[in-house]
Amino acid sequence: MLDGALAAVRDHGVTGTSARSIAAAAGVNQALVFYHFGSVDDLLGAACRQATEQRVAHYADRFAAVTSLRELLEVGRDLHTTELAQGNVSVLAQTLAAAQNNERLAESIRGTFQLWTAEIETVLHRVLAGSPIAEVADVPGLAQAISSAFVGLELFEGIDAEGGRRALDAIDQLAVLVEVMDELGPLATRVLRSRIKRAGRK
Repeated sequence: MLDGALAAVRDHGVTGTSARSIAAAAGVNQALVFYHFGSVDDLLGAACRQATEQRVAHYADRFAAVTSLRELLEVGRDLHTTELAQGNVSVLAQTLAAAQNNERLAESIRGTFQLWTAEIETVLHRVLAGSPIAEVADVPGLAQAISSAFVGLELFEGIDAEGGRRALDAIDQLAVLVEVMDELGPLATRVLRSRIKRAGRK
C-alpha cells in the first residue's frame, strides 16, 4: 500500500488521491487503508517517509565522499535530475503543498523532509570546518535552504527550465567563491573573518 500511495499521487496528484485510488494502485481492498493506517493522510505520510529513507540511504555513500561545497552541489544536481525523472521530487513537492493546510500531514512531512536536511547538514559541517564561513554561518539553516531550494526548483523548472538552470549555475558560483575564500593567505583570511563577524552583528 505504501508503493500504491506514491503511485496514486504520481498519477492523480495529492488532491486526486483517495483510499479508492490507492487501493486500485496497490491491488487491495480500500478498507485496508483505514485498517492499517487510520487515514489517507497517515498512509501518505508513511509512504513518503519510507521512500525518502530509501533514497537517502541510496545516496549515503556519495554524500560521505563529498569533500567540498562544490562537490555537494554536484551531488545535489545529480540527485535532483534523477529524483525529478522518477517523479519523487514531484511527490514531495505536492505533499508539501497539501500539508500547508493540513497539520496532521504537515507534521509527518516535516519529519520526512528533515531526513534530507540532516544529511546535508552533516556534509556542510565537514566541508566548512576551518573555513571563515563556518564561524558565522548558521549551518542548520543553510542545510534547510539548500534542501528547500532543490524542491522549489522542481516547481520553478516546470514554468521556466532555463531559469532553473541559471539558478543552479548561480549556486555553483557561490560554491566557487567559498573555495576561493578558503585559499586566501593568513592575513586576508583574518581580515575576512573580521569583516564577516562585523556584518553578522548588524
